[in-house]
Amino acid sequence: MTEDSYEGARRRLSRALLYLCTDGRRDRGDLDEFLDAALAGGVDILQLREKGLEAREELALLERFRAACDRHGALLAVNDRADLAFAAGLAGFAPDVLHLGQDDLPVPAARAILGPGVLIGRSTHAEAEASAAAVEPGVDYFCCGPIWPTPTKQGRPAAGPALLRHAAGLARPWFGIGGINLANLDEVLSYGVRRVVVVRAITEADDPKAAAAEFKRRLSRA
Repeated sequence: MTEDSYEGARRRLSRALLYLCTDGRRDRGDLDEFLDAALAGGVDILQLREKGLEAREELALLERFRAACDRHGALLAVNDRADLAFAAGLAGFAPDVLHLGQDDLPVPAARAILGPGVLIGRSTHAEAEASAAAVEPGVDYFCCGPIWPTPTKQGRPAAGPALLRHAAGLARPWFGIGGINLANLDEVLSYGVRRVVVVRAITEADDPKAAAAEFKRRLSRA
């Protein structure tokens, strides 16, 4: 990613409201159709999140995710793996974002691998972590949660609304995450959240495009 494209990605991040994490949907066999539907509905950032993949498998999926993001003008995020983000760039389908958890590579190490062009996000689960991410050099956004217990984060205690209210006073772009769906979205917004990360509320929807569109409509009005 060039410096110009990095600045463009940062501007797109500043406008992003809806962030979708999904696996490769190999059990359903409808990946490309699903991605096009969700992105057409209004997803701004798309992340491949599937544990246990071999590197070659993940790269093959990332190439398809990149193509879908390009068709719809969305940002592509790689989860955890700076080495795979680097390899994807060498193969011609570089991601826009690398998302790092608290136990992943330090941001300076990720920057050394990828260079200055990629956006970097951080996961946070406590007020101190959110405060640190909001001022950490090289971090472009952070996520707070899980708000409620969720099967996508087995064993991680729910952070609850206090973390969200704390994050609402911080300057850097941030997203609420963890168990968010259309039924509880109004409650989530009441805690100061203006951007959300969604998994099952779209991946398990009968109509992913309609679900994404409704999220986007309500987030845009918040």
